[in-house]
This record gives sequence, structure tokens and C-alpha cells, in this order.
Amino acid sequence: MQVSANGVRIEVDIHGPDSGEPLLMIMGLGMQLIAWPEGLVDELVARGFRVIRFDNRDVGLSQPFDQLGLPNIPLAALLHTLRLPLKAPYQIADLARDAVGVLDALGLPKAHVCGASMGGMIAQHLGFAHAGRVKSLTLMMTTSGARQLPKESLKVRRALLSRPRPGSTPEQKLENVLDHYVGLYGVIGSPAYPPEPRALRERIARGVRRSFRPQAVARQLVAIAADSHRAARLPRITAPTLVIHGEADALIPVAAAHDLAQRIPGARLELIPGWGHDLPEPLWPRLADAVARNAGL
Repeated sequence: MQVSANGVRIEVDIHGPDSGEPLLMIMGLGMQLIAWPEGLVDELVARGFRVIRFDNRDVGLSQPFDQLGLPNIPLAALLHTLRLPLKAPYQIADLARDAVGVLDALGLPKAHVCGASMGGMIAQHLGFAHAGRVKSLTLMMTTSGARQLPKESLKVRRALLSRPRPGSTPEQKLENVLDHYVGLYGVIGSPAYPPEPRALRERIARGVRRSFRPQAVARQLVAIAADSHRAARLPRITAPTLVIHGEADALIPVAAAHDLAQRIPGARLELIPGWGHDLPEPLWPRLADAVARNAGL
């Protein structure tokens, strides 16, 4: 279903009984709500949650923002490196206000919040700017954005910035897009929990067929780069917070998890060996248990 949230049309999906504890799940850069696997959702529902997934603005079935144009990524990267002012088409704070708008549209005064990667950055904003709406906060594979933290390797950066090969037919274009994302997951995924190749390709294909907006990824990437003061605001977070991260995360190195937990008062840190930057099926029960414990369930 679609709701109006912060003046934006947002696609929302809800699983679990009305009596369940509301859990708002926020996905990462360019990712759709279906990137939260159904199996993980089922695990969370079994632990007492009413799971609320949604497409962030500009991706999936939510309102597109193509009228804002395509940002100049090389220029944005240069400005970010030089610590010069960077104008983004929209801000991470705007995405956080969208998330609050989802709660408003559903009549929920408060919810538990779980964010992954960029979704974890949005969740941090909820924690310090909208503290009264957050029952508990789970931050998965994310970062404070502090400048001194180690960055991804050159290999990972090249994979992120690469583009699918062109194709002469719609079918070939789709196959090239699938090849591209399968290759990307091979770089940033969990070395201890490799997916079955056919299942991974089918999962990516479902997402591409549902919606494919590479221009939105560029806009959100610049929003991340422009969010330069988040780390300084993290001590304002008062909700029970869990930082959970993979020791094998090649996209956001594990040092970011230590930094994040140190900046948030009372935050607990859980590290998982062999986990990369994805949500592998063998870890679904452990992740669901961690979210539930942090929520007091």
C-alpha cells in the first residue's frame, strides 16, 4: 500500500499481527523494501514484532525524484574529499522525516527501528532528531560517517562505481544488469555465507523487475556524502541501541562498528565473524534474536 509521508508517496508493506510490537525496517542505498528477505521478516514476526518495511523515496515503488536531475558524482567526490560544501538533491535528514511520516500515516506514536547500511544512517537521524518516536534502535552494517574511519578498498570502490554493460535488446540489458549485481555481491557479500548462485540471480531479478532506478542511487550517494555532521550528534541518542556488524564487511569495515558503539551512550556491540555486507539466510535467526533482545522481547 502507499501512504503520504512527509509529503512524499511512500510504498509500505506490513507483516505480523496488529498486536505485535511495531518494527520499522529501513533499507540502504538504492535498495527496495524487498531487500529485507521474507524469511528474516518471518523470523521477526515469530518473535513478537509487527514488521513495517517501506521503499525510501526515489526507489522501489515510492515517489521518484527524477526532476532533481543526475548529480555529478566525480565533482561530489572531490568536494567531499576536500571537505568543501556539498549540495545534495535531498538530505539523509529528509529520508528520516519520511520515515517519521510513515509512522504518522500508520498512527504509530513510537516504534522499534532497524536500519541497514544507509538505512542505519537514516535510523541514526531518527535516534537523535526524533528521539520520542524510537523505542529501540538496531544499527546493522552502518557507520557514523566520521572522517578518520578506514574506507572501502579500491577493489570495492571500483565495483560500486562500475556500471552494467550496454545491451542491444531488453533481454540482453536485463542479463547484463543481473551480471553486474551478481558480481557486486561477490565483492561485498559474506565470505562465510556465500549464496547459491541461481537463488541470488533470481532474487536480484525480482528486484530489477519490480523497479530499477540507477539514477536514484546517484542522488542517494550524494546525500550520504553531504551528511557530514552526523557523528557529532550521536551522543544525543537515548534509545536502547545495538550496533551489529560483520567482521568481514568489505564495504563498511568493522572499525566503523566500534566507532559507532563508542559514540552512542550505552550502545551494545555485536560482531559476527564471516558476515559481509548482505543478509545471508543462515544468519536470519541470529539477527532476529539480536533485534528482539534489544527491543526487550
